[in-house]
Amino acid sequence: MNIFYCPEILNGQTILDKEESGHAVRVLRMKEGDDLVIVDGKGGFYKAKISNANPNQCEFEIVEKKENYGKRNFYLHIAIAPTKNFDRTEWFLEKATEIGIDEITFLNCEKSERRVVKLERVEKIVVSAMKQSVKAFLPKVNEMVDFKKFIKSQNAEAKFIAHCRDGEKQNLKNCIANHKNILILIGAEGDFSEAEVKLATENGFTSVSLGESRLRTETAGVVACHTVNLLNG
Repeated sequence: MNIFYCPEILNGQTILDKEESGHAVRVLRMKEGDDLVIVDGKGGFYKAKISNANPNQCEFEIVEKKENYGKRNFYLHIAIAPTKNFDRTEWFLEKATEIGIDEITFLNCEKSERRVVKLERVEKIVVSAMKQSVKAFLPKVNEMVDFKKFIKSQNAEAKFIAHCRDGEKQNLKNCIANHKNILILIGAEGDFSEAEVKLATENGFTSVSLGESRLRTETAGVVACHTVNLLNG
């Protein structure tokens, strides 16, 4: 199944952008009359046929449309400190999108090793992962934000901070079932500071554990994402 991304579907007929057109016509050798699947990142899943196999502006006509394709009954937002080696964060982005996530925010924490993220590269990764996993909803990806500013502005139904510091913590798997709007914070390799954990709990976040093992940042993000999907799916 060849899946392409087109965020704007107009009047049942439209055009793939240059990159998607080139992939369809030059790489896959598709031609007029060939079938393809389009997703718009907003829940639209379209079966279509190519009407003009132009490698720069491939036109297609919609044959069938499904709305809210694969829509889940909960919303998952993970805010995570990007890793110094950004390849590892890219791995998290890819796997979280494949598993199922609605929103991602990059956190600038006390122990963050990376304080700049190029969203253009990030968006390409999540689009590719959305298509690969046959999803029609594109996760929202936010600019990097200061930890203190972020936690004071969030009003999700269930808010958690995952960390390895001493103190009372629940296991995430025991406290996320049946919540419709979930936010989970994942810290940098050096974990959240004591002050950050304290500030988060003062703003309504519950301290949680992701298990007995000490996990890398990107692994913790994937574990959190999978746990929420498994228990709420």
